[in-house]
Amino acid sequence: MTGFYEELKNADKNKSLICLSVIEGKGLGAKALWSGGEFLFQQGDENAFDAFLEKIKDIDKTQIIKTPEATLFCEFVTGEKYMVVCGAGHISIPIIKMGKMLGFHITVIDDRVSFANTARREGADTVICKPFREALSEIEGSAGHYFVIVTRGHRYDQDCLSQIVYKKNAYVGMIGSKVRVRLVKESLEDEGIDRELLDKVYTPIGLKINAQTPEEIAVAIMAEIIQVKNQSKSTFGYPKEILEGLTSLELSDMPKALITIVSRKGSAPRDVGSKMIVMADGTAMGTVGGGCVEADVCAIAREVAKDKIPVLKSVDMTPGNAEDEGMVCGGIVEVYIEPVL
Repeated sequence: MTGFYEELKNADKNKSLICLSVIEGKGLGAKALWSGGEFLFQQGDENAFDAFLEKIKDIDKTQIIKTPEATLFCEFVTGEKYMVVCGAGHISIPIIKMGKMLGFHITVIDDRVSFANTARREGADTVICKPFREALSEIEGSAGHYFVIVTRGHRYDQDCLSQIVYKKNAYVGMIGSKVRVRLVKESLEDEGIDRELLDKVYTPIGLKINAQTPEEIAVAIMAEIIQVKNQSKSTFGYPKEILEGLTSLELSDMPKALITIVSRKGSAPRDVGSKMIVMADGTAMGTVGGGCVEADVCAIAREVAKDKIPVLKSVDMTPGNAEDEGMVCGGIVEVYIEPVL
């Protein structure tokens, strides 16, 4: 259903956006996008969602809804995750590396050429070498933006926070001692910025793990960001790699299937919403957990890609069922495997 994925790719992900998929029973394979109390797009059986309409209006998190005749997977979708790092000093470098590992698009701002170049060498996707206020005026912000303020002094922190505090965001954190943070907030309050907005900033930044080195401080910061991110009602959504694979013209002639984890019990390795594309030739993008779990579902996915018939499969990784196969995490996941038509 490349038409569906094109619509998803172009949809405004700053608004509440829900992907609906009938994964079992009547209307199997039907898909729709829901936002603001209405359908933005539907594909497949046009009557597949009638029995779910009242329940869809009230959902506030990713979940499965069942009727006697069908099962619907409702997934809150977000766009790409963006991390804006203000400052390219010694703490920023491990933040850049960890952020890339976790799938963030990393933008680094610093007004010093040598530091900006270092950030670029360390893997930042975008580097802006301008004064902080000027650079931040070029960044709009969104529900997927995470702002990390780790500059070299409180006057620069103040410049950054004064610009960021009004932007739409998922997270704003600022480094500094309690005294430094208090001075910044008091100065901005004197400038007329609402104290309530300032108090929403995570300061001092990072989880309290007694971090000492730049690397440890970066771990504390990234752990706090993960904690905030995972409190959201959204799931993994559609990572850029996956969405590009689903809509790529180069891959359009290759039969493929999309694997999505739709439920999870116990300590399974990946969460609900994790996705993977499997081509008929065996090549793949993404992961739903690795090991034997992935090997089993990938084999099924190759068949789905060829046969064009969706499959809902339960994978049991609990002790006694999976230990001999090396799946030590435990838990049970249900995966929905659908052809990409």
